Amino acid sequence: MEALNHTLFLWINATEDSPQWLITLATFIAKDLIAIVPLLIVALWLWGPRDQVQSQRELVLKTGMALLYALSISWCVGQLLPHPRPFAIGFGHQLLSHRPDDSYPSDHGTTIFTFALAFIFWHRLWSGVVLLVIGSAIAWSRVYLGVHWPLDMMGGFLVGLLGCLASHMAWQLYGERMLAFTHQVYRALFAMPIKKGWIRE
Repeated sequence: MEALNHTLFLWINATEDSPQWLITLATFIAKDLIAIVPLLIVALWLWGPRDQVQSQRELVLKTGMALLYALSISWCVGQLLPHPRPFAIGFGHQLLSHRPDDSYPSDHGTTIFTFALAFIFWHRLWSGVVLLVIGSAIAWSRVYLGVHWPLDMMGGFLVGLLGCLASHMAWQLYGERMLAFTHQVYRALFAMPIKKGWIRE
């Protein structure tokens, strides 16, 4: 697997001859595109058609739970199976500043793929597919810029799948109670903007 990891990395990783515009694009995708996750979570909770707000907030909470589970699993895997980043062993070309911490599985990959899989399972197929495309772009960019191995991203996808499974199982046990409690806290904290109609009750 390590030989495959190295081969795939060299196919994707940028070189001194790579066009500057592509490096700039990859840097934007690698650093900034992940912001779609918190933006979508906030938008789905605060706004939307009145008859869909409840289902949107259930999606937000289930997705948030899946992210927490996935990132916890990712941390445990990283502790059990530490793996250096490519630049930490002098392999390939590093074009994005990053700490030389363990690379497997990718936190960026875990986050965006968990989000994409959650939307496939609990929202609409097309929205999940769009997020998978965005996740694939983020995965490509971080390998292209030399801060991750390809299998780090595959690991993030698999951990995201486990996070969604754990969230689905947990929802059967306490999901509805957590949603009701979260609504109470939300109404208390945002009473004024709710009253003014800026956001949904």
